[in-house]
Amino acid sequence: MKKLQKVTLTINDREVTAKEGMTILEAARDAGIYIPTLCYHEKLAPYGACRICTVELSRNGRSRLVTSCVYTVENGLIVKTESPKVIKVRKLLLELMLASSPAKAIQDLARQYGIEKRRFEADKTNCILCGLCVRYCSEIKQANAIGFVGRGTERRVVFHPEIASTVCASCRECFSLCPTGKLPSETDGVCFDDLTLDDFLKTQQSPA
Repeated sequence: MKKLQKVTLTINDREVTAKEGMTILEAARDAGIYIPTLCYHEKLAPYGACRICTVELSRNGRSRLVTSCVYTVENGLIVKTESPKVIKVRKLLLELMLASSPAKAIQDLARQYGIEKRRFEADKTNCILCGLCVRYCSEIKQANAIGFVGRGTERRVVFHPEIASTVCASCRECFSLCPTGKLPSETDGVCFDDLTLDDFLKTQQSPA
């Protein structure tokens, strides 16, 4: 088995040693450096949907913004987790999320970055499309009872009735992953028209 090499980079003016193949986010967390996330889970494959973990990296005199949960460490990288550019991007992302999903987790992060009121308006979906529920159901449970449909502004999360009706009642593990609390608190609109998660759960609770 090939032994993983050590990689040395600088995060917030601090030298950090990480294992080859680790992401910047993993390296920062191992070093006790905070980077906010909304779509990351240590048991799931990196996804980079929310982009709240964006950081600024520099190399050879050039800098750019990258998503730290998917960008792997490299020798000589210089990373800033709270640079003016990073803060600007995070504030904009949070303002956009607040417009459609004014949940406590989003509001708490927004206050952390000095956002007191919303500038944008949007339909309230209480879903930021982080994909945690979808990915957990697919990668960990391998049930595929929930998934994405649509594209762009029409993209949403739905339960697949033929699968969800047989597995969701005894599972519900995705509920605690939802950063906005939509899954445990709401059902209408999450599923296909005229069907809700309650309908699926009742099929499991009804006597034979």
